[in-house]
Amino acid sequence: MNASEFRRRGKEMVDYVADYIEGIEGRQVYPDVEPGYLRPLIPTSAPQEPDKYEDIVRDIEKIIMPGVTHWHSPYFFAYFPTASSYPAMLADMLCGAIGCIGFSWAASPACTELETVMMDWLGKMLQLPEAFLAEKAGEGGGVIQGSASEATLMSLLAARAKVIKRLQAASPGLTEAAVLEKLVAYSSDQAHSSVERAGLIGGVKLKAIPSDDKFAMRASALQEALERDKAAGLIPFFVVATLGTTSCCSFDRLSEVGPICNKEGMWLHIDAAYAGSAFICPEFRHLLNGVEFADSFNFNPHKWLLVNFDCSAMWVKKRADLTGAFKLDPLYLKHSHQDSGLITDYRHWQLPLGRRFRSLKLWFVCRMYGVTGLQAYIRKHVQLAHEFESFVHQDPRFEICAEVTLGLVCFRLKGSNKLNEALLERINGAKKIHLVPCHLRDQFVLRFAICSRVVESAHVQLAWEHIRGLATDLLAAGME
Repeated sequence: MNASEFRRRGKEMVDYVADYIEGIEGRQVYPDVEPGYLRPLIPTSAPQEPDKYEDIVRDIEKIIMPGVTHWHSPYFFAYFPTASSYPAMLADMLCGAIGCIGFSWAASPACTELETVMMDWLGKMLQLPEAFLAEKAGEGGGVIQGSASEATLMSLLAARAKVIKRLQAASPGLTEAAVLEKLVAYSSDQAHSSVERAGLIGGVKLKAIPSDDKFAMRASALQEALERDKAAGLIPFFVVATLGTTSCCSFDRLSEVGPICNKEGMWLHIDAAYAGSAFICPEFRHLLNGVEFADSFNFNPHKWLLVNFDCSAMWVKKRADLTGAFKLDPLYLKHSHQDSGLITDYRHWQLPLGRRFRSLKLWFVCRMYGVTGLQAYIRKHVQLAHEFESFVHQDPRFEICAEVTLGLVCFRLKGSNKLNEALLERINGAKKIHLVPCHLRDQFVLRFAICSRVVESAHVQLAWEHIRGLATDLLAAGME
């Protein structure tokens, strides 16, 4: 494919993408395929001679689309949103064209410097404390990770390295293995499974703190666990506070947990993967109160801020804590500016070496929507969630299971778990809308998340009528 054909095919692909997005409402939200559907549809090995481009494009609808779950359909209400916008797609095209591997400033100065500035832009939108920003030659700064899972793991590993170094400095004969076997981290029992995975990878104990009646981690429960573990000779070193839990969008009490972490010398990491985007709205910023106690903070613009995956924003108060844990400098990666104090080499801030020019997406989206446009988008989703909540309240057969704060509604039919499992099976079996469940304590609960950029009130109303109708049929069939 030469430049001339690329121009032609590129325009065709943009048309295809625009048609796909505009017509996505007409596609079944969840596919009808069974596991293994795709392999019989394609050759067993790559072609020896080139295929025609037209044949490849035809195979998109023939082979790929039948197996796609349409996350951007206005009838997709599962998980949490994954962001998408035309400006971000265009920026991704440019990222692919530039094709740099921005592991250091020298590898592509614009890739590094735009990321640093975009993270400061985002930090200011959230009103983060200045300690997290890079612009005034402070000790902190931001970095784009691939996911919140990576951000949690990086924070845990940095905290682990920091506490080991501190204890060995106090007791020079102390081995790393002796420290590791005593380290213990904490999170709410509502924290995402990626927190538990970070503990497994980091080789440290992770303990779940029982949440309160609003599914939040409180100071009293954390303090009780700390005292018990310290009495047993363990070394508490790391706490993850979640703002906007996956199950029900609950919020750990930062203003209570933060001071304890600071007093005990524990690293506090905030996981606000979903909810963090909402903090750009003044009416939701109070949910972030207490961030000043944190050592690291993370949220995903690729969930709810119209920036296509992947773009997970992470800040640290002291970047030396992060880079000190992972810094390696082989000769082939060194450059003349690395010790100047004027630049950032992001390879020291992440697990992989290579990194894409992801900040272009933030730059395009922030400039083309503006803060007010992004705030309006968040507010619309929250309004639609409250609209669905009101529908649930109006039907005495149903109940709301957790406070509705942002764009997620947890609800269920009054009755047994078996009844609600059957309802969800009917909902997803019909494939008109798509939901996923969660467990809150011992209850099986349905989650209704406002996800799509193009979802409107009419879609929410249709979804509710569909759910009500299936519930009526289920109850008429004698399920209780």
